[in-house]
Amino acid sequence: MEGQYSSKLLDDAVGQFAKLPGIGRKTALRLVLHILREEKEEVSLFTEAIRAVRNDIHYCTVCHNISDTETCDICANPQRDHGTVCVVESVRDVMAIEATRQYGGVYHVLGGVISPMDGIGPDDLNIASLEERAAAGQIGEVILALSATMEGDTTNFYIYKRLASYGVKLTTIARGISVGDELEYADEVTLGRSLVNRVPFEQTI
Repeated sequence: MEGQYSSKLLDDAVGQFAKLPGIGRKTALRLVLHILREEKEEVSLFTEAIRAVRNDIHYCTVCHNISDTETCDICANPQRDHGTVCVVESVRDVMAIEATRQYGGVYHVLGGVISPMDGIGPDDLNIASLEERAAAGQIGEVILALSATMEGDTTNFYIYKRLASYGVKLTTIARGISVGDELEYADEVTLGRSLVNRVPFEQTI
């Protein structure tokens, strides 16, 4: 099938940009035309950054956050409270919580939430490694900071059951986050207060 534009290279580039979330073909065309106007050196820096993101970024072996090294900067920071672990759904949630500057502990990124409708079960998430951290006896509190959705609540309860025998204090962020809200879209003040005013998980069951 013949491309939409006079250049196949242009058409291919627009097609690749249009695969990105929230990018339609018109926006993709604007981005490609912008790149064409840039100096070759600038474009080389851009393409190298994209390559490095895909090939060279790692996931922290402790918390599963993205990292340039085997252990992320947060887990490697001796100033953080390593006895307090905040459990989140995604790397974006780590970024959202860090932006509040209200939390001094470390994290555990699940990589999603339990969602049978989407075929995602407990074994598809980083729950076993969280249990290993709890079993090691170095965690005093686990903060369940998942989105206030049915899937988030289901995952919270599953983790609560998995960790119940380890004597770890389990808390959840206060419902300053509206029911049904995604954590990453909460404003920094609300999210920060929700962390500070966290409550024992048992009170939410």
